[in-house]
Amino acid sequence: MPADQILTGHSIIAGKTVTGRGGAASGVNPATGGKLEPEYSLLDTEQLAAATAAAEEAYASFSTLDPETHAAFLERIADNIEAAGPALIERAMAETGLPEARITGERARTTGQLRLFAAVVRQGDFRGVRVDPAMPERTPMPRADIRQRRIPLGPVAVFGASNFPLAFSTAGGDTASALAAGCPVIVKAHNAHPGTGEITGRAISDAVSSLGLHPGVFSLVYGPGAVIGQALATDPAIKAVGFTGSRSGGMALVNAAANRPEPIPVYAEMSSINPIFVLEGALADDAEALGSAYVTSVTGSSGQLCTAPGLLFAPTGEAGDCFVSAVAQAVKAASGQTMLTQGIASSWQDGVTALAGQPGVELLAAGSEGDTLNAPAPSIYSTDAATFLSNDALQAEIFGAASLVIRYSSVDELADAVQALEGQLTATLHLAEPDYPAARTLLPLLERRAGRILVNGWPTGVEVGHAMVHGGPFPATSDSRTTSVGTLAIDRFLRPVAYQNIPDALLPAPLQQENPWKLNRLLDGSMESAGGNA
Repeated sequence: MPADQILTGHSIIAGKTVTGRGGAASGVNPATGGKLEPEYSLLDTEQLAAATAAAEEAYASFSTLDPETHAAFLERIADNIEAAGPALIERAMAETGLPEARITGERARTTGQLRLFAAVVRQGDFRGVRVDPAMPERTPMPRADIRQRRIPLGPVAVFGASNFPLAFSTAGGDTASALAAGCPVIVKAHNAHPGTGEITGRAISDAVSSLGLHPGVFSLVYGPGAVIGQALATDPAIKAVGFTGSRSGGMALVNAAANRPEPIPVYAEMSSINPIFVLEGALADDAEALGSAYVTSVTGSSGQLCTAPGLLFAPTGEAGDCFVSAVAQAVKAASGQTMLTQGIASSWQDGVTALAGQPGVELLAAGSEGDTLNAPAPSIYSTDAATFLSNDALQAEIFGAASLVIRYSSVDELADAVQALEGQLTATLHLAEPDYPAARTLLPLLERRAGRILVNGWPTGVEVGHAMVHGGPFPATSDSRTTSVGTLAIDRFLRPVAYQNIPDALLPAPLQQENPWKLNRLLDGSMESAGGNA
């Protein structure tokens, strides 16, 4: 079934289709410039308030859902997304210009992380149950019975990413982790892929209905970005925000949330240039292959990945020259791919124009433009470490297929460069065993600059698992203590509560003496396996 036959062009508020009163907008095919049907009606702020009120009403029942029903809900969402079939894939391709293989893979990542969080909900450790039993005979003072668990913060507003219409958008990592925590979610649909958002939003809404949950557990709202975004972040019912996008957009939400009468956390992933450090030993075997792999990482998905390498440090000397020559040859052979929107393509052009105009920066090589609209030629520039260290403008993120190669002459220069960097999502070392002494110097510095450190790999491609960190010091994210990918992402939407001398009959299920949910619990500082009494 073609996607346009199942789209309504309206918001979903607590399970109901709502026609907006705040104007209209349409998706656009970035490869052709053609407008996509249907046109989407936009909510005004009064209509938005109905979504936040419904989310607040849903909190009491959803936040206390039993683990099996809760997990089944997340799995039902995944099933529904897959059941949308080709309509979802085709619409996402039309709205983003991304190829079928990329969208299909992203759908699998989206459903996979939903099912991963279902497993987290069933296992239950995220609830953080701790029990310090009463010690009435303790001297000089008896100890009360104190039990702790983590509860959901409350309704969460999620702002999806332009570059991941599935995995970081309507049912993406922020939504999945917030729902897994027990928080109702309101998603502000991304205007670049409204149809993809609606198909996915209906998959979530249908899961809510089929399991008999309160309809306010999920809403999908369309509206003017700044107006609806600010209204959502400042609504008293909203207790946290998840955002993936630009630094300016993220900081606008951070400031709005901080200036509320009740400030709330904003977990914003914003800006990263993901430096690559190529050490001398890494070039001993096949510098040409390494150069080609770097260009592949820069140009994949037209460079529109938050982990794309915007900087690479290469040594001076013959081996470094060979590597840089390979980079130039590889980028000359590359052609432009359709970017997500005309606006993103224009911003990319502004970025490379600014970079090319910086003193001491030269164009190393450029590829060719693509055959579609909004498909600029990939470009790699070059400079030296002294120039980089003297010019903060060389750290500006260019979202797209562009990067800067920096030649260095010593490990001390590399260490100075690391210390001059802003916070990053990733940092990568390419090395061989003779480089270990240099790596030992750099690693402690990189730990303070990045959320994920790689060796002999490429940062593009983020595994969704238990150990992953997709976060980092500002401006990579607004809170370096968190991650937006992996099971630890659930921690963002929880807070601890202690219960002192509460009668067992009044305790929430995770804290009751008989442990009816069979949770692992920390009993007087030691781990008690699931099912034991406390």
